Amino acid sequence: MIVYGISTCDTVRKARKALEAAGRDVAFRDVRAEPLSAAEVAEFEAAFGDKIVNRASTTWRNLPEGEREKPVADLLSEHPALMKRPVIREGDKLTLGWAKATQAEWL
Repeated sequence: MIVYGISTCDTVRKARKALEAAGRDVAFRDVRAEPLSAAEVAEFEAAFGDKIVNRASTTWRNLPEGEREKPVADLLSEHPALMKRPVIREGDKLTLGWAKATQAEWL
C-alpha cells in the first residue's frame, strides 16, 4: 500500500496513522520531495478527473487566475501541493481523500 501526499497534511497523517493501526503495511510518498511522474499524474487524472486538484487549498487560492486555467497535468507538475490528499494505492485500487466511505474501504 502506498499513501501519496505531503508530510505536513493533517489528513494524510490521520490516514497513515489509522491504516498502520489497522495493521496495514504503509509506504508513504511525499509528492513534494518526490514529485509524481507524468505517467502517475495521467493515471490519477484518469481515475479521479479534475477532483485530483484541491481547489480548497491555500496553494489554489494563491494561484493567479491565469494559472488556474492550466491543464490538470501541468498544475500538478508545477504545484505538487495542489493534489487532493491522500491518494491511496494498493495494487490496481486507487482512492482519493479520507472521507468515511474511503476509511470503510481500507479499514
